[in-house]
Amino acid sequence: MYSPNQKLSVAEKIGYSLGDLAANLIFQTLMTFLAYFYTDVYRIPAGTAGIIIFVGGLSGAFFNILMGIIADRTHTRWGKFRPWLLWTSLPFGVISLLAFSTPDFSDSGKVVYAFVTYFLLVIVYSANNLPYSALSGVITGDMKERNSLSSYRFVAVMIAQFIIQSLLLPLALSLGHGNKAVGFEKVMLFFAIVGVICFCITFLTTKERIVPPVEEKNTIRQDLTDLSKNKPWVIMLIVTILVFVTLALKGGMYIFYFKYYLDPSAQSDYLESIGFNRFILGLNETVTSLGLGKFEWPEDAPTSANSLFNAGGILFMIVGILFSKPLADRFGKRNIFGIFLALSAVCLVMFHFYPKDNIGIVFITQIVHGFTYGITIPLLWAMIADVADYSEWKNNRRATAIIFSAMIFGLKAGLSIGGSLGASILSMYGYVAEQAEQSAEAVEGIKMSVSIYPGFIFLAGAALLFWYKIDKAMEVRLETELKEKRN
Repeated sequence: MYSPNQKLSVAEKIGYSLGDLAANLIFQTLMTFLAYFYTDVYRIPAGTAGIIIFVGGLSGAFFNILMGIIADRTHTRWGKFRPWLLWTSLPFGVISLLAFSTPDFSDSGKVVYAFVTYFLLVIVYSANNLPYSALSGVITGDMKERNSLSSYRFVAVMIAQFIIQSLLLPLALSLGHGNKAVGFEKVMLFFAIVGVICFCITFLTTKERIVPPVEEKNTIRQDLTDLSKNKPWVIMLIVTILVFVTLALKGGMYIFYFKYYLDPSAQSDYLESIGFNRFILGLNETVTSLGLGKFEWPEDAPTSANSLFNAGGILFMIVGILFSKPLADRFGKRNIFGIFLALSAVCLVMFHFYPKDNIGIVFITQIVHGFTYGITIPLLWAMIADVADYSEWKNNRRATAIIFSAMIFGLKAGLSIGGSLGASILSMYGYVAEQAEQSAEAVEGIKMSVSIYPGFIFLAGAALLFWYKIDKAMEVRLETELKEKRN
């Protein structure tokens, strides 16, 4: 039976969003720092790191399909999806800590340890995040409430992204007193504790309202057949892969862009001109008085500039998210997603053409990119929930988790491809870890990895939406006809 009350309280929306805050403290770390952690902290060769990220991530990604089948067939007094948040919270925290630890093994031992911990982290992430994502499709069937829920959720994602991209590396340097390996372990321990607490809050504050009738029992074969014939699902799967290839590729390469392409003196002058160094000096006086190690920002201009660059982009992504719901409500998710994904791609391409001493224009472009991409962020997962509705409308059967499982597979595949692509590009262009001066070829590879390559992948994703049939009119039809059928 289906609950007639589809409205969500602010408390439930916040409670649900905390699950994404917890997951993204780990996910954003993987996307932004995994290649850097393997090469520059754990000292694994770049080419080997690329293979670990690709093989480990893609192998674990196939678990999503199995997890979708399991979750759709889970029956507890708490629902199908909510209990998985509780069951996986502690394993998720423990494995996250292990994946960013640096035990003193031999070179081959490091490779094995990195592969095993990364593979296990991908598995437990799937067991946690797939039911969490599917939960958004059964909390409410109201399209506007679903858009609102996605906005709350992705504000939490942006908070996690801000913490990771702006503060993680400086915090690791500070807490480790200059030792990045020790610092990463301390930061990840804190993230693991926070994550377990947040997952428990999400479990306690949410409710599954769309519940298939007891007599509705889908076979695995029916589910897979429905997927293969669901054109919007196929398109969104490919779009999801392309989006996360881009995010992993550019996210992992920004730190190299600042460290090896942009001029350190120009970065230092820019930070001084906007008052950033004075702010950090004051912050250092505070943290050292508390017994913490001094932040590296005043002496290390690339770390400072990269952190501020990420912070500016994320803050304007949050602003973009605020515009997402009203634009989607008026013009439909598909149109808004495609237009602003293309605009954000143009911003990425521009990074290739800026001179290395023009730091101001780099920051301005990041702000514009953050705003335009931010508008798309809540829409991706809301569109996937719409695909689940479309499947129910077309096939008279609901299989929420397996639809989301394919998208999480796309996410993992994209993350694996993008992360390994970044490490492979570094290796292909001749990058040497921690070498003060990189070759011209290595620098060119770094520039391409934050601009041309990710920009064109984003544009390909936007172009695919021309064949995605769930426009604004179709959204209204789905909501109306499904509501009548459920009642």
